[in-house]
Order: sequence, then structure tokens, then C-alpha cells
Amino acid sequence: MIRYEKYHGTGNDFVIVDANADVPDWSAFATAYCDRETGVGADDPDRETGADGVLVLDLDAAPTAPEVEMRLYQPDGGTAAMCGNGARCVARWVADRTGTEEVIIHTPAGTRRAEVHGDEVAVEMGVPSFDSADIPLNRDRPLVEEQVEGWEVTALTTGVPHAVIFVDDVSDVDVEAAAPAVRHADVFPEGANVNFAAETASGFDQRTFERGVEGETDACGTGAVAVAAAARRIGLTDDESVSVSPPGGDLTVLIPRKGPAVLRGPVTREFEGELSPTPTQP
Repeated sequence: MIRYEKYHGTGNDFVIVDANADVPDWSAFATAYCDRETGVGADDPDRETGADGVLVLDLDAAPTAPEVEMRLYQPDGGTAAMCGNGARCVARWVADRTGTEEVIIHTPAGTRRAEVHGDEVAVEMGVPSFDSADIPLNRDRPLVEEQVEGWEVTALTTGVPHAVIFVDDVSDVDVEAAAPAVRHADVFPEGANVNFAAETASGFDQRTFERGVEGETDACGTGAVAVAAAARRIGLTDDESVSVSPPGGDLTVLIPRKGPAVLRGPVTREFEGELSPTPTQP
């Protein structure tokens, strides 16, 4: 058996396992334990079953700030280069072990710095890009407020590809029905996360259909940054600090004129336990 811990950032929940664990197939491990009916926590009615991903972490207690290598395996068995709420959970996991307030996180999308202040964690998210090659898109020019599968879409990358769609009220959208056509649209050769966002008095509401999860999640950190950056791009806000509210809670996104975006919000440690490294598939 191997040890694990469960954390969530505004409802975006992850199973966290040390990279030294003897797991022969991380993709199969993630598919089994992220399942929302039979996955981790299914044996306890008071716990949320399954997860939005498995974070595999290799911690190095460096002499300055602790450094950790982060790999994310998604429920479909694939991987993602970056996950904002996942990175915030990683920083809190490291802080819980080392007492540090600063963590350096190495991801496939680049190195990110995080600051931990109690339950609040802020992480650098890189500079959002609307460049077609960065996203990537099957075209040579940006995609900003153009029709894709019947929706007006703005596309960008915040470490992973995102399609942002602004609507009057996110509660009026059937996300599970509407998002897949955009997620698999020909213009996105690697697919895209699909965000529906609505302007509010305090910022923006957000609902996200996540690539790899293949369903709606309670929060998406890279999506929150995408919503804030897209809103700035099309003129819905000129603020550097933007409040974005997915169903799981409130996040703050800082989009400076220069430099990386920063995602801030709460992180909660849920529970811990032991799992078989070779799960039986349901």
C-alpha cells in the first residue's frame, strides 16, 4: 500500500502521492482513483468520492526555497502541463511538510513560484498568450470573439489551451451539453478547456469543462486566469486584479501589465489514507 493525501483548491480536488511511491502505471492509477463513483473516498459517505486528478510530487529541500517537481495525471489517464489550483495544492502540501512560505514548483509548462500564508496560496501562472502557435490553433492568427460551434469564443493559453465564452448568466448554460463541441473543435488540434463566464458586480462568474476530466469541475485555476485575461483583451475590464468565482469558491487573478499572472485563493487539506498501487478497475 502507498500513502496519499487529498487536497482541494476551491473545490478542485486532487489525490497527492510522493513520486517515490512504487506505482507501475500512473495513468491507470489516476483513472481508477479519480472515478467519481468508485474512486478514492468511496468507502466513506462523508467524503467526496474521486478527484479531478492525481498529483505526483518529487520534493527537494533546497537550501533557499523548497523545490518540487509536479506531474498531473488526469481522470482519463492523460497528463496536463499545468493546473493552477493543483499547483496551489502542491504549495500547501510542501508548506505543511517544511513550514515554508515560499515554494518553487517545476511543471511541464515552466517553473512557478508560490507563496503560502495559512490557508491562502498564491501561485505565478506565467504570461497568458493569445498567439495561435502557443495555444495551439489550426490557423495563423489569434482567435478573439469569433464563432466556434455556435459560440463566440476567445482562445488563449495559460499553460494549457482555453476557450473563453462570455454569456449573460452562467447558470443558464448546460455546460455538459454545450462544451464538448467547442472542446473538440477543429480549430483546437490538441483540444481545449471550455470556460463560460459572466460579468457580475464584483468580477466574473466561471464554469469550466475540463479537458482530461471530460466534464465540469467545481473550479479551474488556469481557466480563471483565462477568463480574467480574455476579459481584459476584449475590454470587459481594465483592472489588474480580477475576482473570478467558479462554483467551488472565489479566486483572485492578478493580470499585471508586464510579468506573470498570479492566482490566489484558499486551499484545504481533506484527508489521508492508503491505496493499492495497482488498483482493480471497476
